[in-house]
Amino acid sequence: MTHRAKMILAFLAAAAIGHVGLVLFMPHFLMNVAMDRVSQDGKLINQFAFGSRTTQNSRTVVRPSPDLAYATCVYDLSDGPLLIEAAPSPEQGYVSLSVFAANTDNIAVFDTSQSPDGIRFVLAKEGQATPTGVKVVISPSSRGIVLDRRLAPNAELFAAADQARRSDKCQKLT
Repeated sequence: MTHRAKMILAFLAAAAIGHVGLVLFMPHFLMNVAMDRVSQDGKLINQFAFGSRTTQNSRTVVRPSPDLAYATCVYDLSDGPLLIEAAPSPEQGYVSLSVFAANTDNIAVFDTSQSPDGIRFVLAKEGQATPTGVKVVISPSSRGIVLDRRLAPNAELFAAADQARRSDKCQKLT
């Protein structure tokens, strides 16, 4: 094998290893950045934080939709499962709740078209004790983000959605 062929093979091997490493590492890195921002550097864990009304300058994590009111909970299941609840918004009704693992995978999605009386489930790691009779979402990671999105296309509907989302729960099981 010529020196040039060896160099090409070495370059291709390094590129392949670098690519695989980047694909495996980058989602965790980006999610950690998002969790730090959303939780105010770890101050808000296992509780919802409520975003203000979206404007053209809103860019906490990604470009948010101006028609939605957002609430986020950075979760940590190290000390046990959490109860997650989101009441419907009475004015417009639609709520979407998504759960993301530490590698950015979307592991669960609920909305009020499936659960018109509100969304309620237990978020746990595999092997953690959970109550019977309640939906359970098993997270592959101890940490992640729960995202609540509510339809709020104007100031009046944002106020109604904001009031409704203030009753969201992301708390340890009692």
